[in-house]
Amino acid sequence: MKKIAVVGAHSGIGREILSFLADENFPAANVTALESRSVMGNMVSYGEEDELDVLSLDNFDFKGFDAVIFAAADEVSKKYAPHALSAGAKVVDCSKAFFGNPDVPMIIAGMNNDKLQAAVKGMASVPAAGVTQLLLPLQNVWKDFPVKRIVVSDYTATSVYGKEGMDELFNQTRRIFMNDTLADDQQVFHKQIAFNVIPHVGDFIGEETAEEWAYNAEIKQILGGDVKVHANCAVIPAFIGCAQYANIEFSAEVDVEEIRKRMSKTEGVVVFDKHVDGGYVTLNDVQGETSVYISRLRQDASVENGISFWCVADSLRAGVAKNALAVARLLTSCGK
Repeated sequence: MKKIAVVGAHSGIGREILSFLADENFPAANVTALESRSVMGNMVSYGEEDELDVLSLDNFDFKGFDAVIFAAADEVSKKYAPHALSAGAKVVDCSKAFFGNPDVPMIIAGMNNDKLQAAVKGMASVPAAGVTQLLLPLQNVWKDFPVKRIVVSDYTATSVYGKEGMDELFNQTRRIFMNDTLADDQQVFHKQIAFNVIPHVGDFIGEETAEEWAYNAEIKQILGGDVKVHANCAVIPAFIGCAQYANIEFSAEVDVEEIRKRMSKTEGVVVFDKHVDGGYVTLNDVQGETSVYISRLRQDASVENGISFWCVADSLRAGVAKNALAVARLLTSCGK
């Protein structure tokens, strides 16, 4: 991959993709930052010393780009991804714009790379941050031990609502310490988020929320439609990251020590599980990290073949940006 464009350069995910590229010393001259609407003089940081001009998508020519990563809203991907494809670029979409399209497989790099064969148009998507975080530790497990059922409780940071969500947490926290009213400072969340937990992520779709629906639909798309999924999602008063308690039921007998060994050998997964006070990883420990961390791994005695574990990750970096960049590299190297 010689030349790459990042659409949504000012989004949390877009910034992290640029950060990964800068950390790898990818030449700034070969990286283009884009936004759906951008005025002249708009810039974004690239590493510690460089800055990139943020160009407007309107009438942008994608010709000559190897890969374009869309870290923007659904409507932006729907409108501009076809232009990138028609110019010959490979496309990775981080939104839900093409979910269910058989020509746009959903990929977790290293887990289901074989699905890239379905990317006949040169386009793939990546799942939500929490789905990648949950499934990556099962990368060396699920094919030998088929998953029957997943129950996950997801505690996600306010970054799931972008900068506006993080700003509201900050402002509310400050106002509480200043003994000020919160009456006019609940724009993103319909309940107080500071020092609170809100059992609602995304719009309601019937009885479940959009985030809970995403867990169900995206896990089935990656593991297969037979797996049963139940997700409970809440927003917590943190800025970045996602924490999960997961219960995994398998269709055959499993040994938790065998699972532990396989998880420990999975690239991008760190098992830190000591049965003492503080012998686990928390959300504050993973800010800026690129791995998924597993603790509290144990047998789930409530079902016949089950395990449970605690899982934390930086949702922007480890959950989406790292995977999107890896999928872009896979697409540009597989000749699709």
